[in-house]
Amino acid sequence: MKVTYDIDARKRPVNLTLNEDLVVQARALTENLSGVVEALLAGYVQQEHQARLAKAKAVDTTVDMWNDFNAKHGSFADEYSTL
Repeated sequence: MKVTYDIDARKRPVNLTLNEDLVVQARALTENLSGVVEALLAGYVQQEHQARLAKAKAVDTTVDMWNDFNAKHGSFADEYSTL
């Protein structure tokens, strides 16, 4: 996975509210819970960025298709407009 954030940025404490049992189980599996959470958060951020870019691309493609259709066939509203 390509790193898309400044890995050298300073670390700061944050306040999270998490299920206590889940935290206990996670701590039993890793000595670096903060590192695991940071890696998961980085993956989430990258996934969301990609999803938003894909959605924007789909919207742009739809707008382009509609504009092409309108240029070839005109607007449906023109047929019914009284202006």
